[in-house]
Amino acid sequence: MEQREEELIRQHLTHDDELRALYEEHLKLKNQLETFRNKLYLTSEEELEKKRIQKLKLASKDRLMEILHRHQHEAR
Repeated sequence: MEQREEELIRQHLTHDDELRALYEEHLKLKNQLETFRNKLYLTSEEELEKKRIQKLKLASKDRLMEILHRHQHEAR
């Protein structure tokens, strides 16, 4: 996620509970992925879990962008 997008998200966190929950989930998934990235070797199960988390993280980012887009249109 770009820095500008993160700044926009932070601006709306205080008054949008859905956005806050999604952002917290996104950060949690990001941290889980970091755990896998720091390992030298992944078992087959870990590789599958890593891919599952990547898909969830991407879906959460897509939803975050939808909400941001909605907020930007409401501001106009």
